[in-house]
Amino acid sequence: MEEPLNYGHQHTLLLLNEDQLIVADCSMCGEKVSTPCFSCAEDCGFYLHKVCAEAPLELNHPFHPDHPLLLMHHSLLIKNPGYSSGYICDFCYKDGNEFVYHCSCGLDFHIKCALFTFNIAENNLKELEHVALLLPLISTENDDDKLEDVAKCFGCWEPLAKYTHFSPDCGFNLHEKCAKLPFKLNRVWHRKHPLVLQFNRERLSCKICQVTTRRGFVYGCSPCKFVVHIECVSTSFDFTVKEKSHEHPFNLFRRPSSFICDACGTEGIYVAYICCTCNIMVHKKCTSLPRIIKSKWHDHRLFHKYLLPDEFGSSDCIICHDEVDPEHGSYCCSHCNITFHVHCVTEYKYSYSIVTLENEDEMPNESSISVIEWNDAGEAEKVKHFKHMHNLMLGPFVGGYENSCDGCMLPISDPFYYCSECGFFLHKACAELLKMKNVWYHLCQEPLTLISDKVFKCGLCSEVSNAFAYECCRCENKICLRCVVALTPGAQTCLKHEHPLFFYRDQERKCNACGKATWNAFCCKDCNFVLHAGCFSLPITARHKCDEHILLLTDHDDNNYSKSHHCDICEESRDPNRRFYHCATCDTSAHVSCVLGNYPFRKLGSIIYEETCHPHPLTIVKKKYYYPDCDEYSNPCEDVALECSKSECKYIVHWDCVAPDSLWFEWSM
Repeated sequence: MEEPLNYGHQHTLLLLNEDQLIVADCSMCGEKVSTPCFSCAEDCGFYLHKVCAEAPLELNHPFHPDHPLLLMHHSLLIKNPGYSSGYICDFCYKDGNEFVYHCSCGLDFHIKCALFTFNIAENNLKELEHVALLLPLISTENDDDKLEDVAKCFGCWEPLAKYTHFSPDCGFNLHEKCAKLPFKLNRVWHRKHPLVLQFNRERLSCKICQVTTRRGFVYGCSPCKFVVHIECVSTSFDFTVKEKSHEHPFNLFRRPSSFICDACGTEGIYVAYICCTCNIMVHKKCTSLPRIIKSKWHDHRLFHKYLLPDEFGSSDCIICHDEVDPEHGSYCCSHCNITFHVHCVTEYKYSYSIVTLENEDEMPNESSISVIEWNDAGEAEKVKHFKHMHNLMLGPFVGGYENSCDGCMLPISDPFYYCSECGFFLHKACAELLKMKNVWYHLCQEPLTLISDKVFKCGLCSEVSNAFAYECCRCENKICLRCVVALTPGAQTCLKHEHPLFFYRDQERKCNACGKATWNAFCCKDCNFVLHAGCFSLPITARHKCDEHILLLTDHDDNNYSKSHHCDICEESRDPNRRFYHCATCDTSAHVSCVLGNYPFRKLGSIIYEETCHPHPLTIVKKKYYYPDCDEYSNPCEDVALECSKSECKYIVHWDCVAPDSLWFEWSM
């Protein structure tokens, strides 16, 4: 037999055929080896599976006919954007850090995954010839839930035990029917091209059931850019469907052409269900759309409508910001006149719950404020906030930018509430937040509770603060008000931009403020202005000891004199096209990070620590000119520190010296 490629190994390789126990990993795929395999003749610990050793350097895979797959070591991929220490196999979705079959379009496969799927395409599954077929489990209603947690078929990614199947030692579980799939299919509802068995490289949703399956195979048409699941191609569909969410039954209607679903507004093919009484045509999946849902995206309940009422007119989806067609189905809130695409608001199961007849009475959304007096304009002029001891008054705007909001720690701006008895300020938007709130980016089902006077690290922006936050009672994760307000669905205003901004997810963009790439950003529909969440929530004004005046956040430096493009705090160079803080009076300019420092969102003067090694309560302070030595480590307290609240006691320590271990660990990351 011809000796295999040595793949960079300096010694001769020997083929081991005897049935012996080998405790070693394959140097190509990283998995445990067994005979037959190749071993180093010098016994240096180098082993190769026989299949790995004989793997071709270039594989023309039928499921990916556009480009060849090239066999290479994963270290060669690290040079490419998006790769770090390893790769994720696009077939089994497990990581790998050895050799990989790689395509220039971004597909990566373990060696065994590439070869196994190649053999499926070639109908050459020799490893299954001597594997016994296992019978399906007898399914009951309770069994269906259990099957979700067990092994899946590597072809259709349905639970393995639903059908007759193979479970070979190589780990590639496969239904018998999926091992015999035809490579091409012709269907009457897609006459232009045959459907070809392939990988769902572009993560397209199935045109029949509307579900996106990331793993396994699909039948697809590359020129037309659509796919259908293996199950949906061959499944027999119910002739009549009765659902509690609709008063009439739906009847199966097979169509040779595409249609627009009246329930969700997206395209479907072949399989439709019609209600002759209501004159509507829907996807099979949409026959069971709930009539009422409670979504993490909105504080009120949302109702499904096949046609939007006239008062909604033409509006945009609060989630994706694209137009919602009023002539097709959507979810809407009649309180707020806002709409949602069906597929946007129901995309993730954790993000909504179905409202049934048993729980149809809506729980009230309790406000954080109670109104004491109204003014002539109908505004709440005097209120009581449940987190403050005194009544709050609606400003005339008298504070300028000198004060910060005690809720979000950003500079106060109109409109706001203030306390006439103490220096307490709240933006009107922060004051009106609910006591309990659902947020779309938190996975727990329980709503978050508004808290204050706790030191916490925000689970989104990672800033540490002791202002207001929303806390999850289940996982104890906390989210600061800056993030909660910024990520509230809908148009957001930015004082540094003339147009409203909208938050977009999972689209790579470049932030105009800092120049960094981001996948989640606030974007302008009218121009190409982009801000990632961190830059969007920066304070518009700030103070620093380098200048006696307030510094204003500035977008770009119009001064063309290159020597002026430096930071007056750290004295390093500064990019004139990136945001910086500036004083027009003194011509002071500084990096954002230099002005804000490490702890920009601490409430100075707050007493937060009563259980430390010091007997008295401690107050958060920030020394500007005089730096007393830390009583713990003797270094000058140049940044945020904790000082004894007793004037006769001179105890002071760095914040980092006595902060809880959990916070300190998180800050260091």
